[in-house]
Amino acid sequence: MSISHDPTSAAPRWTELLGEQELSERGRGFARRDGHEIALFRIEDTVHAIADGCPHAGASLARGALDGTTIQCPAHGLRIDLASGCIHGACGGLAVRTYPVRVHDGRVEVDLGEATH
Repeated sequence: MSISHDPTSAAPRWTELLGEQELSERGRGFARRDGHEIALFRIEDTVHAIADGCPHAGASLARGALDGTTIQCPAHGLRIDLASGCIHGACGGLAVRTYPVRVHDGRVEVDLGEATH
């Protein structure tokens, strides 16, 4: 998995969330770190990390229905692209934060310092 990073931005602040094996077994996970609530999804060989709260009413996205790389909010049905954080049909409007993510030494880590959306 490759991660692109703008060399002019601050250094990544990688924070361990959970073990890769734990995520592989369930295909999804949830973690709280430094005031961030993060939903994680493994789809094929890619791990996606997004803020867990739906931008409409704050419902947990970690429990939503997954369809490919789209998660559906369990409360009101909003469909969110895991890669971009954008709400389907609302580009430029509502979105959730996405986090750069990597698997390092068998651990899933996210960069809490850089907002990618």
